[in-house]
Order: sequence, then structure tokens, then C-alpha cells
Amino acid sequence: MPEQLTSTERKVYHFLLDFLSEHTYQPSIREIGRTFEIKSTKTVSEILQSLANKGYIERDPSRSRGVRLKGFEISRRTQPVPYYGKIAAGEPALLPENQEGFITMDRRFLPREDVFFMRIKGDSMIGRGIHDGDYILVLPAPRADDGAIVAARLGDEATVKTITYRDGGVVLVPANPADREIAVGPDEDFSLLGTVCGVFRPFSEVSQ
Repeated sequence: MPEQLTSTERKVYHFLLDFLSEHTYQPSIREIGRTFEIKSTKTVSEILQSLANKGYIERDPSRSRGVRLKGFEISRRTQPVPYYGKIAAGEPALLPENQEGFITMDRRFLPREDVFFMRIKGDSMIGRGIHDGDYILVLPAPRADDGAIVAARLGDEATVKTITYRDGGVVLVPANPADREIAVGPDEDFSLLGTVCGVFRPFSEVSQ
């Protein structure tokens, strides 16, 4: 098993991964040095050699870009999925300027090209296995079946609940007894963003 990386080694390793994904070739030693404000090419070379010794890369010290990321493959079967940090009141609720970034996914896990990610805040759906900090994958839909887990908009606030229909109206039901149901009034600024089709839980947040 590869040895654990130091903070600097982890940053350089992630930079190598991201750079190769974007450019399809590796950065030079000088480019790595400029990125991390390391003036000595010898120091950069030592970091790369440590990554090699720990089993994360293979390198040819005689070449400026002589790095190969072990196990890394630029896949043709991936797709960047947008991640929204907030939504807008009214329609459309999902504006490009509110995208906080993209999460690259294997297309085999995506039911359609227009899916998107949102992050859960709070434990209102903990009874359905959705926890605070989870990332939910949402399939856009104007309507959902009774009992489906949905992402919905109330004004400029997003919520994730189980949807049910009562007396001709919409009720959003939490999966936590500490939270209350939300009965959507006929005059409320409400829309369905879509149905939840995946839940992703990071083990920890790692700084880049």
C-alpha cells in the first residue's frame, strides 16, 4: 500500500492529476515550482522522487516532463456534472453563475446528461440515509411520483424531502421526527427541481 503523503506532496500530486486531465501532458519541473513558489528545481525534483518512492508516480529524472501517474487513465467515459451552491428565486432556478464547479463522474452512473449535484445541509432526511454534507445527484423533472425523494425550491431556498400529494396539494415530508412537514400553499413560489437519483458521501473533506 502506498505510504501517506505529506501536505506538500499531496498538493503536488493533486496538481499533477489535475494538470494532466486538463492538458493531456505533464507539467515541467519549472511549472510545478512556479505554481507552488518553489524556487529550487532540486527541491521540486526531490518532491517528485519522494512521490515515486512512495509508489504514486514513476519518473524519468532525465526528462523535464518525465512523470507517469501510476494507475491514472484519461477516460473517455466521464462527464463533468455541475455542482450548485445556491439557487435563484423564480425560473430558471439553476443559473450558470451559481455553479460552484463540476464533479467528474463515470457516465455509467448518470441516467441523463442534464443531471446536477447539490449539497445537503442539515439532517432532515437522515431517516432515508441522506446526511448533512452529502452530495445528491438530481435528475431534473417537472413532476415526481408520490413517495419519491425530491429536490425542490421554495423561493430562493432549496430543500430535499419526500414528496406526497394530499387534498390536491403538495406536502414535503422530512425523514427526521425533529423536523416538520411543509405544506406548499397554492400561492407559494415553489417548483420541483427534480428527483434524487444518487447520494455521494465524502469520507472527509481534503483541502486542495
